[in-house]
Amino acid sequence: MTSNPQSIMASSRPLSTWDRINPARYIGELSETRFWMYLLLLPSALLIMGVVIYPTLYGFQLSFREMRLNRPDLGTDWVLLKHYQRMLSDQIFWISLRNTAVWVTAAVIIEFSVGLIAALALNRNLPGTKVLAVFILLPFFLPNVVAGHMWALMLDPRLGVINDLLVKVGLLGGYKAWFADPSTAMAAAIIVEAWHSFPFFTLLLLAGLKGVPSDLYKAADIDGAGSISQLRLITLPMLKTVIAAAVILRVIGLVNSPDLLLILTSGGPGRSTQVLSLYAFQTAYKDFNFGYAGALSVIMFIFLMMFAWVYVRLSKVNQD
Repeated sequence: MTSNPQSIMASSRPLSTWDRINPARYIGELSETRFWMYLLLLPSALLIMGVVIYPTLYGFQLSFREMRLNRPDLGTDWVLLKHYQRMLSDQIFWISLRNTAVWVTAAVIIEFSVGLIAALALNRNLPGTKVLAVFILLPFFLPNVVAGHMWALMLDPRLGVINDLLVKVGLLGGYKAWFADPSTAMAAAIIVEAWHSFPFFTLLLLAGLKGVPSDLYKAADIDGAGSISQLRLITLPMLKTVIAAAVILRVIGLVNSPDLLLILTSGGPGRSTQVLSLYAFQTAYKDFNFGYAGALSVIMFIFLMMFAWVYVRLSKVNQD
């Protein structure tokens, strides 16, 4: 086999000035190396750093500094653990922490239970289930502001339609101010939150149910397993990964979203519905104490990370 003299001469001739500075040449050579994948990932990495990592790190460092916009005389010096030490003697913090646990636990249990029932019903593909699915998902499409004001009007002690119905059927002796009574404010807010967000579980669980092989249920029917046994032995174990992801995402959403409580109760009456996210929001935008609000946010972040780690460990999702 003979070599082409022209190709040999072309490869041996010196590079021109344009060939030396041509970007396409360098990109072509770089694409043949292992650094090419890092170059392709660089835009995404810069975006993540700008949108996620930098604000997170800034929030952490803010919790160690004095930052009160209504007290510029205090400056912005580093105060190290001053804000965290204040939490130990802050009664509102401990009340908010307790209320957060009640708020998140009760809401997740109700939303998961109702969402599972709705998903199981929609998975049967009976006549009318598509129309029913639209009505079930409607609450989730409503913004929190709209849902909050709607329920505040429905539960109004003077004009609320729910009070009117309960009085007419004899369940109430008179109109009740649900959000003005410390004994009912949290329960009423949890019901509103559950109504608004249970379709989140319905969507994820329904998607998971579509992936469960029907042969498992047929075999269970042959073995004489009832509906409860099939749910306990087949459905829930097969949905374990979906349930774990849904619960973690919903807990994060509940802990970090004070908007519904801000509309319904503003943390009252008497701190009975004050949660950590609402306390941090009010500390930042009512008291203008961004340093202490940053410390509260860091504590919420740590609690969420600990919860996610413990929950994944206990659910044994990563052992499948």
